[in-house]
Amino acid sequence: MNVTSDVIRAEFIGTRGRITESRHADYVGIHGLVLDETKQTFVIQHEGRMKRIVKDSSVFNFHFSDGTVVEIDGKLLVGKPEDRLKKTVKRLW
Repeated sequence: MNVTSDVIRAEFIGTRGRITESRHADYVGIHGLVLDETKQTFVIQHEGRMKRIVKDSSVFNFHFSDGTVVEIDGKLLVGKPEDRLKKTVKRLW
């Protein structure tokens, strides 16, 4: 995968994710398969349990199937998955 600002348009359901930073201390370190996504949250299967993580307050590492690892601030992911396709983001690097 080519890592560009278009990565926020990617499909995250089915990818592996990890929370690296969060305002909620209990979220940091949660990792697993992303099972579902809503406007404000991700549902991640962590150690056999489903955890609902608020996007706005967390930074995520996503591991895509081609081996690419991307760190994304959850604030860029807030919104319905289908609406992210229309969103444009200035390059951050």
